[in-house]
This record gives sequence, C-alpha cells and structure tokens, in this order.
Amino acid sequence: MLLEGLETLYVLAQEGTMGKAGSRLYISQSAVSKRIANLEARLGKKLIEPRGRHIQLTAEARELLATAGPELVTLKGLLFDQQTFTDERTLQIACSETVLAAYLGPLLRDYLKQDTSLNFRTHHTPVILEQVRAGDAALGICAGRLPAANDLQIDKLLEEPFVLVYPQAVNFEQQLKVLTIDLQNPANRYLQAQLLQSNLQPMMQMDSYFAVAQLGIDGIAPALIPRGLINIMRIPPNLIHSPPVALSRPVHLCYRPSSLKRERIARLQSQLKQHFFQYT
Repeated sequence: MLLEGLETLYVLAQEGTMGKAGSRLYISQSAVSKRIANLEARLGKKLIEPRGRHIQLTAEARELLATAGPELVTLKGLLFDQQTFTDERTLQIACSETVLAAYLGPLLRDYLKQDTSLNFRTHHTPVILEQVRAGDAALGICAGRLPAANDLQIDKLLEEPFVLVYPQAVNFEQQLKVLTIDLQNPANRYLQAQLLQSNLQPMMQMDSYFAVAQLGIDGIAPALIPRGLINIMRIPPNLIHSPPVALSRPVHLCYRPSSLKRERIARLQSQLKQHFFQYT
C-alpha cells in the first residue's frame, strides 16, 4: 500500500489534478484521493494542498519525491521486466503527438487488426522516457535530442526536417522572428543555438506544434514546424519555406533492453522500424 500511495503521489505531481492522475493510473478520482490520504496518514505529513482546480505539493511531498522518486522508477522498471505479457493484455505505448499524427496512422490502421490491445498515449519527450524507464510504457516514440540513457535502448527512426510556414515571402537577409515549440523542454533546447546561427529569433514559444503551425498559417509570424505536419494539416505549398540553414529533429524509439525478449513487443518494435524506414 505504501508503494501504491507513493506512485500515486508521483503521478499526481506530474499531472496536477486528481482527475488526470486517475486517468493515467486507470483508477477513479476518489481512489486517487483515498490513496493520498492513506499515504499522508502513514507518514504523518500533509502532502498536497488545493490550488484552484489543481493540486499543489507541500514542501514535505517535494522532499519525499526528490528522495524516493528515482528509486520508485527503478523499482517499477524491475517489476516490469518480470511481468508476463499475453496477447490480451493492453500494451501501453508512449508517443509524441506530432509523430503519432504525422506518421503512424497508416501503420496502426493495419497493425491493430492483428493486435487489438495496443494503447497509444501522447506525451512530451521527458515524460515518454520516464514512462518507459518505469515500465509504464512498453515502448516510447519520442522527438528531439535525448539525454544519455544507459538504462534504455535507443533506436533512431528518422531525422525529420523543419520548415517555416507563412503566407508571405520571407526575408532571410535580416534577423527573422519566428514562432517555435517550447525551447525550455530539454528535448528542444538544442534548437536554441541552431536558430541563432540561422539568424532566426524565437518570438513566441508554445507547447503544441499544431498551435505553432496554425498561427503561422494565420500570418502572425513564420512558424517553425516539423515537415510531417504539412500533409496532415493540408498546408498549401505556397506557405512553406525552407530555413536558410537546414534544421531538423531526431525521432527515436526507446525501450528497456529486456523488452525484446517478449515476442509481442519485439514484433511491434520491428514493424515500427520498418515503417519509418520509408521516410528516411
């Protein structure tokens, strides 16, 4: 029960609300609240406080997670390695939203006919890595530059170019203000230096490439987006401009090394690598 409560607190810290934490853990909102209350009673500490519609962790809770969080992830990963997977059990896949939307539809349309128990959930890259490391996801498909991860197997699937989207001619002879994805995300920080070298200055940073692209289409400012969004958003060719210096983001498949001992996961991993080969 202690481990269950700690895991719930860990997820709650990431999601911010009881409802979102319950959805991720596949339990009700009241069950999340009960688990936290039991953990507080066990530790004799107040761990959460209401903050509008969200939940705020107390200093004691932050200290607890800073100490126990990494060990929790490691332990969950070890337990994942010992689990038995049948064809009926739901297989969790953590994926970048734009990669899922731009590239995986054709594969999933056919693959889900033979494996109906796949569940794709979209997250940012740091969360994808964490979920794979903890065994909450069997495979992760993430975009951006990854930190060293000696405990995970990382396979590069694609080097996806960036384009600029804007309804007017773009003048690259002077510094150009552009719309970008959030450059504070660790997976995107490498773009900061590359943009400056290309004489591109971030004007606004957003949490979604879809929002970035739409504002570019609307003429707010040139929008830097991955090439895969062109087709799914039906962006006309006359709105697409190549940056003065080629910019790109890597797309990776990540998993725990022991995962490929399971035939079902190994089969999906192989299909994903074959599918992305056509885009290289």
